[in-house]
Amino acid sequence: MGEIEGTVQGHRDGHGFLMPDDGQPDVYLSSQEMHAVMHGDRLRVRVVRMDKRNRPEGRVLEILDRRKKPIIGRLLLESGIWLVAPEDKRYGQDILIPKNAIANATAGQIVAVELTEPPSLYSQPVGRVTEVLGEIDDPGMEIEIAVRKYEVPHAFSADTLAQAAKLPDRVRATDMKHRIDLRDVALVTIDGEDARDFDDAVYCEPHKQGRGKTAFKGWRLLVAIADVSHYVKPGESLDRDAYERATSVYFPRRVIPMLPEKLSNGLCSLNPEQDRLSMVCDMLVTEAGELHAYQFYPAVINSHARFTYTEVAAILGNTHGPEAHKRKTLVPHLLHLHEVYRALLSQRAKRGAVDFETTETQIVCDDNGRIEKIVPRTRNEAHRLIEEAMLAANVCAADFIAGGKHASLYRVHEGPTTEKRTTLQAYLRALGIGMGISDDPTPGEYQAIAQATKDRPDAQQIHTMLLRSMQQAIYTPFNSGHFGLAYQAYTHFTSPIRRYPDLLVHRVIKALLGSKKYALDAHKMEAANPLPKRPGKAAPKIPNPGLVSTEIERWEVVGAHCSANERRADEASRDVEAWLKCRYMRDHLGEEFAGTVSAVTTFGLFVQLDAMYVEGLVHITELGGEYFRFDDVRQELRGERTGIRYGTGARVQVQVSRVDLDGRKIDFRLVRDQDEHRLLRGASRDKFGDKFGDKRGGGKGPARKQDKRADQRARREAAAAPAATVEPMPMPPPDPPTAVDALERIEHADRVLKAERRKSERASKGAATHPVKAAKRSARSAAKSVAAKGSGAPAAKTTRRKRGPAA
Repeated sequence: MGEIEGTVQGHRDGHGFLMPDDGQPDVYLSSQEMHAVMHGDRLRVRVVRMDKRNRPEGRVLEILDRRKKPIIGRLLLESGIWLVAPEDKRYGQDILIPKNAIANATAGQIVAVELTEPPSLYSQPVGRVTEVLGEIDDPGMEIEIAVRKYEVPHAFSADTLAQAAKLPDRVRATDMKHRIDLRDVALVTIDGEDARDFDDAVYCEPHKQGRGKTAFKGWRLLVAIADVSHYVKPGESLDRDAYERATSVYFPRRVIPMLPEKLSNGLCSLNPEQDRLSMVCDMLVTEAGELHAYQFYPAVINSHARFTYTEVAAILGNTHGPEAHKRKTLVPHLLHLHEVYRALLSQRAKRGAVDFETTETQIVCDDNGRIEKIVPRTRNEAHRLIEEAMLAANVCAADFIAGGKHASLYRVHEGPTTEKRTTLQAYLRALGIGMGISDDPTPGEYQAIAQATKDRPDAQQIHTMLLRSMQQAIYTPFNSGHFGLAYQAYTHFTSPIRRYPDLLVHRVIKALLGSKKYALDAHKMEAANPLPKRPGKAAPKIPNPGLVSTEIERWEVVGAHCSANERRADEASRDVEAWLKCRYMRDHLGEEFAGTVSAVTTFGLFVQLDAMYVEGLVHITELGGEYFRFDDVRQELRGERTGIRYGTGARVQVQVSRVDLDGRKIDFRLVRDQDEHRLLRGASRDKFGDKFGDKRGGGKGPARKQDKRADQRARREAAAAPAATVEPMPMPPPDPPTAVDALERIEHADRVLKAERRKSERASKGAATHPVKAAKRSARSAAKSVAAKGSGAPAAKTTRRKRGPAA
């Protein structure tokens, strides 16, 4: 078999996978092969066979390149030997640290390690401590671990900081040249309470023009976006660091920004009552919510107010309330924004855009960075208002670039793959939902199912399945439309402070406005971070950054880099949230909570707690002493004997049994009611029998004898007790039989029927004599009769001795 080159992705169980560079199927590497390599190394392997799961299995031929990034872990002292246990369990083995290389760190601290000796087949890796981060319980330590574990750039270069320091503190008169002055327009920002960087400001007014058939009636909607491209020029140090990060990373209580704070929170942020440079998308929206016309131009603005979502929602809900009274000069503009939002929303419904009502959560931390509570993040009318305004501006940007035939990045979201579509169709049929999706599904079909099921108890799980069936959105120069939003062309234009693709789109729009062409600089090919390949998934077809020759290939590489860093940021944020939730639930060990089954797998149930919005696993071994079969169509586990089913959306009561802070895992134990206990106990007795009795659960084992002795003791005590006069109590009416009782009766009848069948089979076998055995028995009888006649003694009666221990 051929030789393959690629990158190793380790597994916490010790084995690993080679991710081939050319997109071939993953190659399985056994734990023995992984002894000499580590997660992230580049290898050349030879496929030697196909394993029992029909996966190619490889043997390491050569290690092409060792991973050179520091490894984050906890320093431990075991039997006088210093070692570091990596936080990323994909490394698979601990790192030995010489006593003189611990850098004054103490046991239990979190450190960064640089390898000095790589692992081999017969030895562990050796390293030295390069950085001491602190104690595991220090405030913010989980973030320090995550940014290093996922290699998130968190420190700006000296050149970048020097360049940012040279920028002015305010907009200068020379910066306003060749810009439209909109400082008298009542543009406002609407963001969350904890927002610090303001990308966008909005304004709306009713608009009429023309007469007769050409008359227009609707609204003029202005979306002003911070003009980051004026300060961040291609090829400069600021641009290099921004491209390397590609996005800001948001953690609870901390943000790793894409740009230095002087830009992200100062010069570029649309702070209230401050002159700021912006790129404006000026739109005309009809009463039906259609985009009638638009234009882009650079401008200078002055935000008239900084609103929060909560404040705007309160004003829209009560225009005579205290919030509205405080901002009475701006209330009419907010009402116009709400009017155009309602029109855009109606057009969204006509397009059939998918709109799932999912519950997002917000972690509220104390001063020490520990969770105080987890609350749902509610979306109000103000959130949706800003969302529709931003969508309209993004669509106009995509249309403008497509019309100008200039290469750029689109935000592409394709429809479901054939495999995911088939799985979803089967799932909907199994739930008895009359609606389904066609072989060529449209967003409208998804939205129709979401609307039809929104009042069902399992609506959250159905919507989650709909969401999982769709592909992940990516950045690419090839416009394939946006399936979820039902747009023919879509891009990101509205957040250049925190997303690098938006900054590129601004540069392209400026080039088109000036009748020029924007070309990507060569540095972006050198610093490109390829889109990571997931185990078991097809590799994205991305050109090698070092071999690109055309402009479209360069844009393709840049799109893959931005998509990869977006995923990296999401993974780092989820890792921190998981750590915080585990730390939070460690204080609730042994407590019981109500929850909902959010997902079902072959190994158990994932349950989300109602009160805390925390998810944990009920392992399949906690479900009872019977065999549970996983139904991937219905997404449920079903007991073979009892018929008990656990599916998505099921309500359960659980107890917090275990918290693994290092593994970011929470384990639950199922708390059952009496009916379930009785039913599962019967099923377990049926299948396995009494531990000391026979297979039918009867027998005369010690447990049965102990129960019998307890009953006899209770009767003797009752007989010895003095008689008492007790008023007869009326017997309560019997409870109506439940479904569990009915199922138990059916199981009992089934057991009786099978026992009778076995008894009759044994009787019939005893009646029918095997011909060979009968002949032998007759011969033995005849021989004994002849012998008895010859000796004159009476014939002895023969009996077959029972098997048993020798006397």
